[in-house]
Amino acid sequence: MDHETAARRKVGIKDVAREASVSLGTVSNVLNRPELVAEPTRTRVLAVIDALGYVRTEGARQLHGWAARVLAVLVPDLADPFFTALAIGVEQAAREADLGVMVCTGTRDPEEEARHLSLITSHRIRGAVLASGEAVGRTVAAFRRNAVPFVIADQYGPQPGVCSVGIDDVAGGHAAVRHLIGRGHRSIAYVSGPDHVQQGRDRRRGAVDAVSAAGLQHTSLRELACADVSVSAGKDAGHRILGLPQRPSAVFCSNDLLALGVLQALYEAGLRVPDDIAVVGYDDIEFAASAVVPLTSVRRPAVALGRQAGRLLIQDTTRGAVHEHAHVVLQPELVVRRSTMAAPVR
Repeated sequence: MDHETAARRKVGIKDVAREASVSLGTVSNVLNRPELVAEPTRTRVLAVIDALGYVRTEGARQLHGWAARVLAVLVPDLADPFFTALAIGVEQAAREADLGVMVCTGTRDPEEEARHLSLITSHRIRGAVLASGEAVGRTVAAFRRNAVPFVIADQYGPQPGVCSVGIDDVAGGHAAVRHLIGRGHRSIAYVSGPDHVQQGRDRRRGAVDAVSAAGLQHTSLRELACADVSVSAGKDAGHRILGLPQRPSAVFCSNDLLALGVLQALYEAGLRVPDDIAVVGYDDIEFAASAVVPLTSVRRPAVALGRQAGRLLIQDTTRGAVHEHAHVVLQPELVVRRSTMAAPVR
């Protein structure tokens, strides 16, 4: 251990309280029940914690009682079937080890996220699987600061000093657009979600790479951005596609909910899928196969993702076990259905 690290570990809660000019109880609340502390005070205390390098010791949160038998999984929204499936995978891993699972939702909201962290730390939950999407950077910092063991799920690219499980969404985006090009499409709309979500950026990159690999002009792929990845946002994107002066012959959507919304808009406008326009989704949620026109989609193995993340977390928090941090990358799979299987475009 270097001298800087050793010095940092000597910093205690009293040092934080003194430097921030608050009581020990206030520092404790910031760490354990942040919703009880006024935002200016909480911000000041957290700044001091970061400046001093204070880290809660494992001795302060030794596992005991029922909480040692519980894993937490943090997801943005269980209304998205992908995250429901991911949570099921974590639960499967927990069941294998005779453990329970606590599911926390709403992690796109910083205040809600702080409440979850407070609950996890105050009850000494064994550890957490973090699948909090765009909030993952902020979440990781908070969990490190509170010495809560965690594994990152659904993020492509390793994080130093922590296990993670991701899906190669660049390959998935490439497979979707390569399939459409192989069916003869040369004018493709890409319906994307918020740009700050890494998975969406990866899918776009794969789509662009497929266009380049086919020797097509970059204008063959036109992007229509959406503020979120819901059915209603997809329906709005479908209406925008219908209003384009030159309508594309195919649409690739960055998730299935968007694709289902696009299908609704096309159906209401009297267009035939795939004869008039082909549609590809992403995630292969349960509803994809049962849509009014069964949806071609890129299958992301959500249950396997959650199960692998849960197993890594259990290994990391099992006393006496030898554990090395790993980054696991799962591969997506294109599932072809009727929404793209008209006669090839000529």
